[in-house]
Amino acid sequence: MTYPNAQYRQIPYDLVRELTLATVGVGVAVLVLAAVFSTPDVPALSAKQVVQQDPLLLVQTELNDLSGQSALATYGPPYNHGTDSVQAIGGFSPQAWSGVQIPIDPAYTEVIHPLERMKWIDPALNGILATWNHASESQQSTWVDNVQHVLPRAAVVGGKLILPAAAHGSYGPVVALTNDYLALANSGLLEAAIDGEQGASPIINRTKSLLLLQGAADSTYAQKLNMLGENWGVIKETGNYPGAVWLWYYTLLYQIPPYNTSSAADLLVVLTVVIVTGLLALTPFIPGLRSIPRWVGVYKFIWRRHYRELRSGGNPYETRE
Repeated sequence: MTYPNAQYRQIPYDLVRELTLATVGVGVAVLVLAAVFSTPDVPALSAKQVVQQDPLLLVQTELNDLSGQSALATYGPPYNHGTDSVQAIGGFSPQAWSGVQIPIDPAYTEVIHPLERMKWIDPALNGILATWNHASESQQSTWVDNVQHVLPRAAVVGGKLILPAAAHGSYGPVVALTNDYLALANSGLLEAAIDGEQGASPIINRTKSLLLLQGAADSTYAQKLNMLGENWGVIKETGNYPGAVWLWYYTLLYQIPPYNTSSAADLLVVLTVVIVTGLLALTPFIPGLRSIPRWVGVYKFIWRRHYRELRSGGNPYETRE
């Protein structure tokens, strides 16, 4: 018995040489294509970048946190008991079932706590923080509201917030808190102060500092980079560059009904992908579904020579001299 390979002319083959040429060729192609088509390496947005380019934007972020008006304040699990961002399909809501796993009070976590860590460097912060902490919630809200009311006419000069003149005590300690907050952000240490705990252990969990800019700041800079998700979904890269192409199906769902109009879009997309992936993985074990390739018959076209030989009564594995 002879085998199909016997019908082909055999020639010497230098596998090492071919492997070397292929590796070098592919390597050069990757470097050239990466240089021409790769996406820009835009650094992650930081509080230092925001305070240097648009300080009033960081001031507004701080005031929203202090007043409980940030999106994070009413987000819901896993950060707090709010309901604004809780996703559910009927009674199915894994987000709500998980409960509060990372408790965050925006005013304390994102503003007061990092400033408390700096009072050892700036002793004047002791009195400023004491004034804020000992005031009632109503008084704190009044101070923040007064500052927010005049913020459109404010300016940041030399790292200091300058507000229009007002009645004595109208702003309370908010201006002083803000100036120290701006200085901390400008030093590049704000994120570390938010995430850092006591001790010399390195900071690994950056969740809290990432949430600092998740409102207007992230949206403002995402718009500049064309990353609002209107064209390519949730994996779009900076500028006009697409994201990971292999996730096209996942992101496609965000662009079509009912996903793009649902308040539980993330949950719907995840469930859809899990169900479809499960069906694909279990296809060999599902009666009817596993028979689709046989019904379609594409395999007959691929192996047409094999079936032609069978119909003629020959052996497709035997080569005739």
